[in-house]
Amino acid sequence: MDEQLHTHEHEHEHEHAHGHTHKHEHTEAVLHRISRAIGHLEAVRHMVEEGRDCSEVLIQLAAVRGSLGAVSRVILKDHMEHCIVDAVESNDTEAIEQLNRAIDQLLK
Repeated sequence: MDEQLHTHEHEHEHEHAHGHTHKHEHTEAVLHRISRAIGHLEAVRHMVEEGRDCSEVLIQLAAVRGSLGAVSRVILKDHMEHCIVDAVESNDTEAIEQLNRAIDQLLK
């Protein structure tokens, strides 16, 4: 999977409240992984519509959850390597508080 990240690298830039901008290197890879997860979830929906075995559906849902976890890790690492480093350098405590809130929501 990490090889995919490097083959689909694309920079995406955004600005934080305190005016510093960040370039995200893995935007294309993240979008690709999200699209794959959406497709997989659609397949699970069809399994349910077709009345497939509940155990099979649960296994496929676990796979979807795993791929969402993987894309979350990519986004989190990228955010920490760029946004949070810049936030610390510029004493932007709000960005760190936002990250803490996001992590709390992610890990619920």
